[in-house]
Amino acid sequence: MHGKLDLGKAKGLKKSEIKQLNRILQQRIPAGKLLTIDLAESISEISDSTGHPVSVVVNRRGQIVNITLGHPSEVNMPELKGVRVGPGRLCGHRIIHTSLDTGKSAQANKLSFRKEDLQCLLKNRLDAIAQISVNTDGNFSRSKGEQTRFADVVHIAHILPGRDSEGQLWKLFPPMTARRAQEEDFEELIQALENEFRREAPGLQVAKGEERAILVGLISEGHDAFQVDDDLDEMSLLAKTAGATVCGRLTQSRSQPDPKFFLGSGKVQELALLVQEMGANLVIVDKELSANQQQNLEDIVAVKVIDRTELILDIFAQRAQTKEGKLQVELAQLKYLFPRLVGKGTALSRLGGGIGTRGPGETKLEVDRRRIRDRITFLERETQRIKSYRDTQRRKRTDENLPVVALTGYTNSGKSTLLNALAKSDMVVEDKLFATLDPATRRTTLPDHSPVLLTDTVGFIKKLPTSLIAAFRATLEEVAVADVLMHVVDASHPNVMEHMSSVYDVLSELGAVDKPIITVLNKADKARKEDLEWLAAQVPNPVMVSAIMRTGLGGLLSNIQTVLEEVCPTRRLHSA
Repeated sequence: MHGKLDLGKAKGLKKSEIKQLNRILQQRIPAGKLLTIDLAESISEISDSTGHPVSVVVNRRGQIVNITLGHPSEVNMPELKGVRVGPGRLCGHRIIHTSLDTGKSAQANKLSFRKEDLQCLLKNRLDAIAQISVNTDGNFSRSKGEQTRFADVVHIAHILPGRDSEGQLWKLFPPMTARRAQEEDFEELIQALENEFRREAPGLQVAKGEERAILVGLISEGHDAFQVDDDLDEMSLLAKTAGATVCGRLTQSRSQPDPKFFLGSGKVQELALLVQEMGANLVIVDKELSANQQQNLEDIVAVKVIDRTELILDIFAQRAQTKEGKLQVELAQLKYLFPRLVGKGTALSRLGGGIGTRGPGETKLEVDRRRIRDRITFLERETQRIKSYRDTQRRKRTDENLPVVALTGYTNSGKSTLLNALAKSDMVVEDKLFATLDPATRRTTLPDHSPVLLTDTVGFIKKLPTSLIAAFRATLEEVAVADVLMHVVDASHPNVMEHMSSVYDVLSELGAVDKPIITVLNKADKARKEDLEWLAAQVPNPVMVSAIMRTGLGGLLSNIQTVLEEVCPTRRLHSA
């Protein structure tokens, strides 16, 4: 195996120095040893000669696979870029590097390591990192009768399976000489360390095609830890609905999101370590990320990062069955994707023709942007066509003089189950978020034998992406034009009030919040009587039902009839 020499940003190296670096590439470290005195002296000497730090990557067979003139964070090799290792394992490589910061400044630095180099240790899940302080004065120094020329002091660090008592994610060994570092049993250290990692995360095996997700939340101003935990519980259900397995979660308290990483830089490193330890291949953030935040997080954690909006869009894409539903989901996805295309944007555009426009033509980024713009324009026209089609359908219903009641509510509150129970229909029902995406209208009969149309719409959720509301406006207008809204509430949910508030926010955005509302306290069989009574006192026109047990449906139909008679005095509810 031949190692690679990377001169990085170093300029003007002598041929003799390059030869010396190539000779170092041929060195071999005995199995079980972290380093040798010869290697420590060789890289310290060349570092002193060139004035650049030297980073050497060594695998567990003792082979030097890379030498970079630069800091560990500047090492660029496939084995360390986006490394994926299983739970309980380290990456199988260590970095030995030199530091030219010696003397009093180095002694005053308790950590000795640069912050970026410790981040490199965590991100790449290195076996260890060893830093050699170079004695740049060229004089011999003695320590306990030991003679060294350039290699002065060695600092060693490795990651931990969790935070220590001081909250650190790594362990720093006391400074030692190169000879002492050579005598350390490195193989035994690595075996013990990996055993400890395996004990912390036993039996984690990632099946082929499985998506294992880490959820990330931020406890910021106006939010407390309990609320964020509830949000992450809901995120967990969303992830499950999308087909992912949630294997961990991480939260941080800070006044506002970090503009670069969303989380603080230290917490990002903890996230990268957690991703590696849990065998995760996906990170889901419970906020909307900027394009830069998303890219920067992916660079650090080395797995795919998505935000709440992208997760919901993915679920909608899975759930859409009709042509119009698929078109609306695609429109929302493209509007989300467009600003996240990385590059210089329209500054490179070459519009028109003639002098000044000839040259390299469009870049791939420009082509992608242009195609997305064209597709968005087409989909917006199709959405307008859908709106016209639905307007026509609604006019037909108006001509037939049939009142319309739209079922609305938080996702998974039981709207489809209730529609099936009232209209004796057989819509697909699942205990998942957004089980029903495409709207459905069914006809049923009120107690006075007059007909009414019940329309089921897509469920709402906290922080429903505005792009989805815009894309689905043609569908959601079923709510805006209905005669009466039937707000279906999961009365047994601990966050029922917050759910109702989220629904009212969306209704307000649709201009439907002032419509007559019947509040259906569904799943009454799962709620305590005193909770139901308290909840009924907080909402308009409460009716307690259990759609799955089919109780309270008669009272609900009577309530619908009463409200319709008040709302539509000029519309005669004719007999079916």
